Amino acid sequence: MFERITPEAAGISSDKIVKFIDRIEKRGAIMHSILMMRHGKIFNENYWAPFNKDFCHRMYSQTKSYAAIAIGLLEEEGKLSLDDKVCDIFPDKIDGEISIHLKEQTVRQMLTMTTVGNPVNWFYDTKNPDRTHIYFNERTSVHPAGTIWEYDSAGSQVLCAIVERLSGMPMLDYLKSKLFNKMGTFKTANILKTRNNDSWGDSALLCTTRDMASCAQLLMDGGVWEGERLINEKFVKDATSKQVDNSSKWFNACFIHGYGYQIWRTEQNGFAFVGMGDEITIALPDRGLVFVCTADHQGTDNLIRNIMVNAFFDIIVDNLSDEPLPEDKDALERLTKRTSDLKLRSMQGMEDSSFRKELNGKVYECEENPMGITKFHFTFSDDGKTGELHYTNAQGDKVLPFGVNHNVFGKFPQLGYSNDHGGLRTTDGFMYDDAVSFAWLEDKKLIVFAQIIDRYFGLMSGVFAFRDNYAAAQFRKVGEDFLQEYNGDMWATAK
Repeated sequence: MFERITPEAAGISSDKIVKFIDRIEKRGAIMHSILMMRHGKIFNENYWAPFNKDFCHRMYSQTKSYAAIAIGLLEEEGKLSLDDKVCDIFPDKIDGEISIHLKEQTVRQMLTMTTVGNPVNWFYDTKNPDRTHIYFNERTSVHPAGTIWEYDSAGSQVLCAIVERLSGMPMLDYLKSKLFNKMGTFKTANILKTRNNDSWGDSALLCTTRDMASCAQLLMDGGVWEGERLINEKFVKDATSKQVDNSSKWFNACFIHGYGYQIWRTEQNGFAFVGMGDEITIALPDRGLVFVCTADHQGTDNLIRNIMVNAFFDIIVDNLSDEPLPEDKDALERLTKRTSDLKLRSMQGMEDSSFRKELNGKVYECEENPMGITKFHFTFSDDGKTGELHYTNAQGDKVLPFGVNHNVFGKFPQLGYSNDHGGLRTTDGFMYDDAVSFAWLEDKKLIVFAQIIDRYFGLMSGVFAFRDNYAAAQFRKVGEDFLQEYNGDMWATAK
């Protein structure tokens, strides 16, 4: 596994891969990794520094697909039927009378996301730490299960809870014992926890890009790994096939080709695991092709996702030959050169501003604002290539170092964000790894862009504009249950 071959040996020109990378970067992609594999052999693998092949990346909702695989293994062991009613597995989690539709909901309906719908948000809408208990007892309305396809992340978490109850072990440990230890992959994988110490089974698997590729290859081969059957063939076929229509919009999107068991369908008879930041695994069994990428495009309304996936099909898949191409040394050299120094995307703008020296060190006092920032100032190095945003909020004085048109890597200065357990505040000084860049947009307008690149991913931008003695700032954030302190507008006056 993971033998390396040239793109030409896999049936694709190296120049097409260059074109693919050029296309997605031109459209604003914030890539972390890309891997392409054919018939189990890697023909392209790229990492945008500081990411690398050993980095265990948060895979977000790709985790759901692993919960489904674990359910299939339980079925094979005879520990459940897909037509079992979910409420019968958790009688202890139900406080009183529940909807008839929820009473009738089956494991199969949860796998296909044709559930009763409308669960609460466990980060914000409840103080209950038990997400399975929340699922059965806290919702405002339902519809009959087995009817409408509707994305149900909370239902995926309950699938994970089923795995842990019936297997008697954490979901990832179960998958390792049944699959991954035999495959030799997922050795460094981990999964974060919910507030009550369940595995965070709908969103928090951490593993490498190669780990994802290995699982895609396993399913693409019908559950067989190096000649040994590890998963029931029928379950694999059903899980990766269209079980329900998932069209919920009037327009086409890259994964509106049907839905299996917590697995999306794609064009050209493919299937996919999909995470919200565009952690994506695509397998095309008819072509023997696997594509994996990690990224962070939260907050883009799937715009970059559609560009990226469509580019993959248009540039790579549609130009893929079923026979090896003649080796092309020059094209391979162009690809090697193009990918030899990939770096995490940063903000780009003017190199410098005549306003920099005036702004350097000037303190602005803020009017009351949603972020609770009371004052701020910028400092810059003599050459203007690096700097720091100094500000004061409810936690005290903060410093955010940045690079001008490049990233500076450090720790995001806000305290109290979750570590091993989602939704639980830390009190030990823990801070997320970050990458922060700065760009001059106009002579008196700038942007600070912070990327959280830890086991949690998030994005925060702050646009500052200055006129006379005044400053205005607009902060925007995306990212789960954190960065709330960096979302809103404010204005300030120079001291």
